[in-house]
Amino acid sequence: MMGTGRKTGKTGKSGIEERFASRFLAKQEKTSAKYLRRVEELGEMPEALAPFLDTLRRVYVDMALPDALRGKTLIGTYCVMAPQELVYAAGAVPVKLCSGNYTAFSVGDGNAPRDACPLVKAVEGFCETGLMPIYRDCALMAVPITCDCKKKIAGMLAARSRVFPLQVPAGRDDGDITQYVEELYRFAGILEDVTGSEISWETLASGMRQVGRAQYELSRFLAWKKARHGLMWGTHILAVMHAASYLPADVWASSMRRLNDELEAKGEGSGRPASRKRPRLMITGSPVIFPNIKVPLLIEELGGILAADETCMGERGMSDPAVVVDESFDGMMRALANRAVRPCSCPTFADNTERIYRIRQMVRDYDVQGVVYHVLRGCLVYDFEYQLVEEVLGEMGIPVIRLESDYNEEDVEQLKIRLEAFIELIKFRA
Repeated sequence: MMGTGRKTGKTGKSGIEERFASRFLAKQEKTSAKYLRRVEELGEMPEALAPFLDTLRRVYVDMALPDALRGKTLIGTYCVMAPQELVYAAGAVPVKLCSGNYTAFSVGDGNAPRDACPLVKAVEGFCETGLMPIYRDCALMAVPITCDCKKKIAGMLAARSRVFPLQVPAGRDDGDITQYVEELYRFAGILEDVTGSEISWETLASGMRQVGRAQYELSRFLAWKKARHGLMWGTHILAVMHAASYLPADVWASSMRRLNDELEAKGEGSGRPASRKRPRLMITGSPVIFPNIKVPLLIEELGGILAADETCMGERGMSDPAVVVDESFDGMMRALANRAVRPCSCPTFADNTERIYRIRQMVRDYDVQGVVYHVLRGCLVYDFEYQLVEEVLGEMGIPVIRLESDYNEEDVEQLKIRLEAFIELIKFRA
């Protein structure tokens, strides 16, 4: 194992590889450090935010595993529909490997079709280089098949790693739930084979409690957020949620508890971002994944505030707890399948009225004044739903802007111009 991936040979082909690795790491570190610096420069940052930012810095700048993951069996996941509870039940730790990395994207761009989703290209880039420990050290990759690009990710990863493609149903009726329960049993069997640990009623219950503690702390935070608009910068909250991808649930929950306690102790205060009467925006559509956080940062650097995040890398990915009605092992597995499928607002489902309901509710809960519909270039499933979302928001009197972007900084000026005009429009309407 190469640690941070910096050790290579000295001559011949290995010398070329060494120079490439050095350039890759330097560019990766510079870009990630820059975006973390911009997050910190927003100001008014709770002290308890530090562990979350440190986790992102450890993974993307230091290119190393967080201390909490060292010595653990890691299971890489590529969607929130792979239940974390099952991974913990097998004695392993899940890490979400969807990435917004610009440097890995530029490497993968040469191997994937031009119109492929940038997330696919970034994954391919990391696999090609093998320089990021958190990708390299996973014993298994679990890839829920939610779109055609996820199918291709599963195929690409299988050439280098052990992969389990988790087949996601297109509907939400009882038959679909039963189908997904069967998939989860298959997943459990693969996890047992990989880890050498049996998933029993006791270990699954323990895994559910571990995830439940994290969900409780998030629900506590969301209650504060709904009651006290502008509690924190939206980009700071985004960093909190993204750090959950690289921390065990109990470690993340402990840090989240300290953040909740600090926010509770501060009370209302007058120094919050909302005190400046900033336009309150929500982001929805394709996931915003660190370090590709240029859109949330621009929103808040240009005078708005990111009041809500409906994307799967935001609060949605952890906000729905599994509800166990039947306390048998099969009942718990069915609870996990129900939680993954029924409330999910991913456009992988043929009928996605759940997403419309969620967007309406979030607009009301967070007093949203405008919506940014984010589309990654090539992400057809989210782009397909834009017109329906635009119509629904129009009925509510909420302006919406569609922003298409890629994993690079070439479009930043165009995004800045359009977002600035959108924010001014909302100010004018207020």
